[in-house]
Amino acid sequence: MMKETAKKISNGFMSFTIGNRGQNGLLFKSFVYILLIGIGFVYLYPLLYMGSYSLKSLDDILNPLVNWIPTQLYFDNFSKADQVLSFLPTLVETLYVTALPAIVQTAVASIIGYGFARFEFPFKKTLLVFVLATFIIPPQLTMIPRYVFFNELGFLGNIQSFLLPAMLGQGLNSAIFILIFYQFFRMIPKSLEEAAQLDGAGFLRVFIVIAIPMAVPAFIISFLFSFVWYWNETYLAALYFGNELTTLPLELNKFVATYQKLYSAGGDEATGDTINEGIRMAGTMLTILPLLVVYFLTQKWFVEGIDRSGITGE
Repeated sequence: MMKETAKKISNGFMSFTIGNRGQNGLLFKSFVYILLIGIGFVYLYPLLYMGSYSLKSLDDILNPLVNWIPTQLYFDNFSKADQVLSFLPTLVETLYVTALPAIVQTAVASIIGYGFARFEFPFKKTLLVFVLATFIIPPQLTMIPRYVFFNELGFLGNIQSFLLPAMLGQGLNSAIFILIFYQFFRMIPKSLEEAAQLDGAGFLRVFIVIAIPMAVPAFIISFLFSFVWYWNETYLAALYFGNELTTLPLELNKFVATYQKLYSAGGDEATGDTINEGIRMAGTMLTILPLLVVYFLTQKWFVEGIDRSGITGE
């Protein structure tokens, strides 16, 4: 009797700590939560740091007793950063040179991916390998030839230098989006398209009426990734756009120089004319703020797209 009672207590303790097959117990859940909190902190720490310093006055920054929480919310840093970045005009220009190529790239990648997924033609696998190989080739190798080519076409200094590659399936990391659509369209049952074709629908109508509505998560995830990559692209943007177009990341790259032009370059710290960490962090926060807003508005579809358009090898 004592042995059975001890065994039951032992089994109950093991079930409570480890759980059924090590998945539902307290020990397992604690490990998972600690791991997720640690990973979350690694990602959130830069945002928390920027948010804290962007709201600090110069006195708080110089005060060693003030660490994370400022003594008062100091919004003058954002006011100066807004003037340095010319935030609203630059934001409109940034959306113009990032959203439009992202839309075109997503549309073209969907058509190419659908063609690879649904049609049989000579050298199909070879062409698919070549498409994926474009992702392996570093863009630095094709940067100079493209610059010369765009210069001859008169595309430098305008959005055509981003739009033309996107229209031809050669935008930023287009191979990834083609692969996403290829995998997603392969998972759509062919019986649906065959039924539509029996009713007299052509290939274009089948693509628009059946394929596109069922691939909405793939469109969302491709557009968001393309938008973010075009947004963060500074080297090619500076090379192709010159002084004709600008973006928030480009303005952030020359933030200190622009600040020194607007304010006293050699001013005394007491006057507040000298750039400090708080103003830099405020400029960085303004630069990434639109991306954070886009993510929070679309996170539901973003997660769904990641889940449904992942490369599973099927």
